[in-house]
Amino acid sequence: MDRYPDILEDILHFDEESDDEWDMLLAETKREEESRSKRRNKHRGSVPGHRIIRRGRVEGHERLYHDYFAPNCVYDAFFRRRFRMGRPLFLRIVNGVEQYDPYFVQTTDAIGNLGLSSLQKVTAAFRILTYGTPADSVDEYVRIGESTAIESLRRFVQAVIAVFDDEYLRPPNNNDIARLLAIGEQWGFPGMLGSIDCMHWKWKNCPTAWQGMYTGHCHEPTIILEAVASQDLWIWHAFFGLPGSLNDINVLERSPVFATLTEGRAPPINYRINGHDYTMGYYLADGIYPNWSTFVKTIPCPQGLKRKHYAAAQESIRKDVERAFGVLQARFAIVRGPARFWDEETLAYIMKACIIMHNMIIEDEGATNDNDFDGSGENPIVQVSRVHTPEFVDFIQTHHQIRSNASHSQLQSDLIEHLWQRYGQ
Repeated sequence: MDRYPDILEDILHFDEESDDEWDMLLAETKREEESRSKRRNKHRGSVPGHRIIRRGRVEGHERLYHDYFAPNCVYDAFFRRRFRMGRPLFLRIVNGVEQYDPYFVQTTDAIGNLGLSSLQKVTAAFRILTYGTPADSVDEYVRIGESTAIESLRRFVQAVIAVFDDEYLRPPNNNDIARLLAIGEQWGFPGMLGSIDCMHWKWKNCPTAWQGMYTGHCHEPTIILEAVASQDLWIWHAFFGLPGSLNDINVLERSPVFATLTEGRAPPINYRINGHDYTMGYYLADGIYPNWSTFVKTIPCPQGLKRKHYAAAQESIRKDVERAFGVLQARFAIVRGPARFWDEETLAYIMKACIIMHNMIIEDEGATNDNDFDGSGENPIVQVSRVHTPEFVDFIQTHHQIRSNASHSQLQSDLIEHLWQRYGQ
């Protein structure tokens, strides 16, 4: 036994160290398990202390259905007033959004309770858009929480853009241009494609660091919308997102309003005024816009009967875009009041979705005289050519033609004579 005292001592010492290491391992495992349990409770299941509100979602859906969507609904006469559109159009939007985004499909939770229906989610989004109310104001009737209402609004506007953008916010095709030119000829402005202007949307929750950039003549942060509208209030072009410190000229320099024209993809336009031929359409604009051949402006201080008659006609017809802004804000009060969202991307989605639904309402109510807006008459698909073409030279030439001051002055003079010969004498 005396030969192995050191070996026995080492074994005993090893057992003591193993016990310490084992205790440390158990303690570490216990801490990791507690941490994992906390993470699990954070993302799944009920959170201790969380207030659960039994809103009665099924009862809310049944009440909403019997009020507005049942065959003999309670508020049948008030549907157009409260949803800003007819019931068939509203249901068409609901079906399109539901097919695009599964978020709007009614599902059940883990214990079999029915969730919110597509009518509840879309109605909540519509109430926020049309009345401009806070998200929690729809809870009492629709039975939807504030965070769910905000999520429904965000997903709804994105789905509307994805489903209906190609049809209801596209550039005019051949048939559209023919109709717009006929409207312009009827009002004494051959070659007119509409009127252009900008609108400011107040941004209430603009980040403090950005307020200087977004504050302009309105003396509060705003975001600019540039739009082109025709006489039937259809909005053909919408460019949104620039800060309110810019003016209409700065917005125009960044706008793609003439992109298809300079790239040679715009449908051809040919008309004749006072013995002169023109190959580009134009928009009626106010005095701040530059003297380009694609703009027809008023005369600030007209002298003589001809010029006074022209100025009165131009200023009255140019109000089409102002009327479009007014109708858009009346239908969707959210773009009339201050924007309460923090991120500019959501505001852009909201504005674009409202414009798309505005155009859908115009088509549905027949303000376009039963014209075709389904994209028929579209330009044929351009075949890709491998032959060298002077595209850059054509681009520069068209760019200079658009900005030609001489063409602008000539077009204005011809319109003055044309209007006087047609209506003034």
